[in-house]
Amino acid sequence: MFELLIIDMPDGGGRMDTATVAARLEEARGVDPRARSLICDEVSAAFLASGTVPSFGVKGVDPVDDPYFLCADRYWRRRFQERPTARTAAACARWVFDHVRKEGRGAVTERWALGNGFLDRADTEPGERTAGMAEQAAAGSGGERAALFVTLYQAGKLRANFRFDELHAFLTFSPAAAAVGSLRTEPVYLALQAFAAFGSRALTVDHARELLERAWSAKDRSRHTLEICLHAVAFAAPFDGQGELLRGHAEEAVRVCPDDHGFHARLAAGRHLCGRHDAALESIDTALSLLAAAPPADLAVLQDHYLTRREAIQEGRLRALRDTEQERRWAEQTSANARLERSLQRSSVRAVEVAAIFTAAIAFAVGSLQITLTGTLALSARLWLLTAQGVVLALFAALIVGGTWLITRERGGRRDKEG
Repeated sequence: MFELLIIDMPDGGGRMDTATVAARLEEARGVDPRARSLICDEVSAAFLASGTVPSFGVKGVDPVDDPYFLCADRYWRRRFQERPTARTAAACARWVFDHVRKEGRGAVTERWALGNGFLDRADTEPGERTAGMAEQAAAGSGGERAALFVTLYQAGKLRANFRFDELHAFLTFSPAAAAVGSLRTEPVYLALQAFAAFGSRALTVDHARELLERAWSAKDRSRHTLEICLHAVAFAAPFDGQGELLRGHAEEAVRVCPDDHGFHARLAAGRHLCGRHDAALESIDTALSLLAAAPPADLAVLQDHYLTRREAIQEGRLRALRDTEQERRWAEQTSANARLERSLQRSSVRAVEVAAIFTAAIAFAVGSLQITLTGTLALSARLWLLTAQGVVLALFAALIVGGTWLITRERGGRRDKEG
């Protein structure tokens, strides 16, 4: 795979035997991941100390099992740590074009540009400097792909700092965006635009969702594209249907990448927003279990984040249980109040009915005595008068009772409808 090559340093101070490097990296294939990581760290540090750029090619993009990719990844991370600038990004883009197979350049570009942009978020450069380096990169051998690397590196910084409006302007109107050319339709680029649109208060949710769906539905979407899309919805300015949108897309991402702890964590967030606390708790527990197999650097930062998310889900679950119990008590109290009100209403109606009947009875008794004890009418005439008086008083009582029943019935029916 390698031939012996001695690289003379410009200052004459360092020499690296790439055959020795190859032997060392081949040795790393047969050891456990931790030992492999240490070997790649050692080799990448030696490259940087000698001022030598790795000359080997990268066939795969496996950060765990491929020692050549892992060594190159560590080397360029050290370069970015030393100088977190667009110039370093342009140099890295040229290296990717020269040393990574064509089918793997897109994945490496996204991983290194966005990843290093996130880690270097404290060192954001002026847009003019980034634009200048992107234009220079586009004019070189890497073309638009190299310009895309530089642009994604700067976009990664802006995304990590949640500078939504600045990110939107950078990806839409800057000379760096123009240098990217036709690659502006790449799914990862659209996903970053969706991230900026969702977070900005100046852009509409409909526009953001259109960008999201274009990126999400692309056939050549990458894992980074999915991650940025979910990040966009999770950290969007609040809008109706946000929880359902995040949950639905996260469920699809989990189906595509079932071993990705980040997607399970996003699914937990979406379910939490939808009030599905038990399912959210299951998802975050899955994310924590998958995180145990992640690189140590990821474990240290993300475990605390996931545990904090788990606590928030548990608090939401307990709050929902308390709210449900309170609503149950309110419903029981409302029902008891309604029963008491109906009972009081019936009692009032019965009292009115009894009073009406009692009044009619008293009036009939008094009238009967007057007719019976006074006057000169014949017995048959008095009986007819008593009968007529009884009928009138009975009709009066019936009218009072019927009217009371009708009025209280209409009010009770309206109250039941309103309740």
